[in-house]
Amino acid sequence: MSEYELVEFVEPAFREGGVFQGTQERILGVYTAEVVAIDAGRKAWTAFRESGSQDVAWWVVRTPGETLARWIADGGSPVERVLDLRTNQLVELK
Repeated sequence: MSEYELVEFVEPAFREGGVFQGTQERILGVYTAEVVAIDAGRKAWTAFRESGSQDVAWWVVRTPGETLARWIADGGSPVERVLDLRTNQLVELK
């Protein structure tokens, strides 16, 4: 049985005189079904967009250890993307 992890990446917004703090990576959950992981990701993405945060953030669903995302959403964009496994390209989800 496969597992899918939902991972959140956040780069805190620059404050005047501040220094780039790096990208913070956090696993939000591990799920046995890809669709459940994506649903959890959509909820995290929506909550972030509604929060008004100035941070840069994105979420991915992937198999643990993989470097290719199965689903990705960017906090600054209303567009979701999925991985086309034939071409290994992210394509817009419509």
